[in-house]
Amino acid sequence: MAGPDKNSIAFVATEVIPESPPPARETGIVKWGRENLFSSIPNGILTLVSLWLIYVILSSTLPWILNGVWTTSSLAECREVLAGKTGACFSVLTERWNQLLYGFKYPTDAYWRPNLAFVLMLVAIAPVLFFDLPRKMLVFTALYPFVAFWLIWGGTIMAPVVALLGFVIAGAFFQKFGRSNFALGFFGGAVIALIVWSIGGALIPEGASENAVLSAVPSRDLGGFMLNMMLGLTCVSLSIPLGIALALGRQSNMPLIKGICVVFIEFVRGVPLITLLFVASVMLSYFFPPESTVDLFLRVVIMITMFSAAYIAEVIRGGLAALPKGQYEAADSLGLDYAQAMRLIILPQALKISIPGIVNVAVGLFKDTTLVSVISMFDLVGMIRGPILASTEWNGVYWELLGFAALLFFVVCYSISQYSQWLERKLHKGH
Repeated sequence: MAGPDKNSIAFVATEVIPESPPPARETGIVKWGRENLFSSIPNGILTLVSLWLIYVILSSTLPWILNGVWTTSSLAECREVLAGKTGACFSVLTERWNQLLYGFKYPTDAYWRPNLAFVLMLVAIAPVLFFDLPRKMLVFTALYPFVAFWLIWGGTIMAPVVALLGFVIAGAFFQKFGRSNFALGFFGGAVIALIVWSIGGALIPEGASENAVLSAVPSRDLGGFMLNMMLGLTCVSLSIPLGIALALGRQSNMPLIKGICVVFIEFVRGVPLITLLFVASVMLSYFFPPESTVDLFLRVVIMITMFSAAYIAEVIRGGLAALPKGQYEAADSLGLDYAQAMRLIILPQALKISIPGIVNVAVGLFKDTTLVSVISMFDLVGMIRGPILASTEWNGVYWELLGFAALLFFVVCYSISQYSQWLERKLHKGH
């Protein structure tokens, strides 16, 4: 019998075949462009159209920006320097930057006070935004609103001290009664705080601000982007806890508390914000005692806070409704009371679900602060529409000023959006 043919024996590899480089179309920018820009014929057409639109926009705006003038003192001088060329007159920004940021009445020698308050704000919100920082920093966070109030407004130190005392007494009331009913403890504490502030304001001597360490600045002298930041930060900080209280009050078993919360939420959501601002400017003072003079800034804060709190309450109520009933039953089975169940089990999950909606309301609220210009408060947009464009030197400059305002608002709103996305990833535990 003949032996096996050598050619019929299968080949057995004795070593690993060396790796070959991937094809050029499967790596690098070529792969990215093929998958993201030209994955199909319609996507390729849209990519080409988008590139053409970008080219058209940049070809018309880049020369205008790059040829901009920064050193003149009026629009007429800008046009003389440009001599018919296309270019922006950025000199209005270098000439009126202080009015755009601080308003035209805030004392120039006191600019360090809002600047210091802004730096301290970054330190105060850090432990709230980032959980890895020491919890002891929250003490400064709690004291910051009163420190910032004194820095920006000046005057006697007794005003923020009385306000702090009112919050301390309200917090003690909430600790006493909030365990059984969150809404009752919250609203009761708020009423007590208002009473303490009214009594404290009546006891402060009228001439106390004259001998103060920091000179007093009336709120009507606040303006510029500083006013937008103050309104946005204050109203968002106040509307979130108020919105939580309203959402829980709407689910309360007490008919009176539930009815008040429902009427409040539905009424405020059905009224435009600009109407509430006119109410704050004209009518809100009639709801206070005749001898009291409630500051316009405080009245605007009250109205904007009420407006945003109603929307946040509905966002949080949606988060509470999204939780399965088993979570409430689990809290009851562990023997937790109402406050413990809300603080440890229910609200952490509901707030996590509600993050996108809360951020959406916060961003919209910050942009809506520009509406205060209609009631003669010179915020950033009010400064542009009023004193700057009304002056003979800069009458006719629009794109430079409005573009600067848009850039400031974009930076703040984009930062809020990016933080919310980071927070969602941080809180995502895979279940």
